[in-house]
Amino acid sequence: MIVRTQLPKLYAITDARLSGLSHAEQVARLADGGARLVQLREKHASPREFYREAEAALRVARARGVTLVVNDRADIALALRADGVHVGQDDLPPAAARALLGEGFIVGYSTHSLAQLEAAARLPVSYVAFGPVFPTRTKESPDPVVGLSLLAQARAALPPSVPLVAIGGVTRGNARSALDAGADSVAVVSALVSAPEEIARRARELLLGL
Repeated sequence: MIVRTQLPKLYAITDARLSGLSHAEQVARLADGGARLVQLREKHASPREFYREAEAALRVARARGVTLVVNDRADIALALRADGVHVGQDDLPPAAARALLGEGFIVGYSTHSLAQLEAAARLPVSYVAFGPVFPTRTKESPDPVVGLSLLAQARAALPPSVPLVAIGGVTRGNARSALDAGADSVAVVSALVSAPEEIARRARELLLGL
């Protein structure tokens, strides 16, 4: 059976360069703040380095009861028996990731237009991310901002059984509006990990507003 996970409202994402911390330490601090789903996002380390980082992060996640998804690298997710993988438009196709990992894993997929989202609804994915909903500086070359109106249309276009994640520029100040527009969960990077000593506090405050 394909895992269409019941997503928590906060979907935390790590960034080692932004935080200056290891992925394991970020997972620990996010868990201290109440996060229960974390994606490991690493765009700069070698595969071997990322494997070692993810291995350490998974130990922390298992000890803290956190669901851990690996960005891009289905091979690393499989090797470590993490909870799943998140892939984008230029990564391994979701159907291939599902074939590699099997039905018991989470497979998430990024989309940036209604056409991409409608196509994703026919794929063996656990959830679909849509964005950037708000302006973002986390990515070097972000896709055009979709906004809350298009986010609402995205929710209407997806089957009710497929969770929708709002991503891109989500902050404490606008996260609730994304949920009100129809998102089941909000993916947050910079607003959580850009100040390493405040990660747990920021996660707690963000959750209070959701």
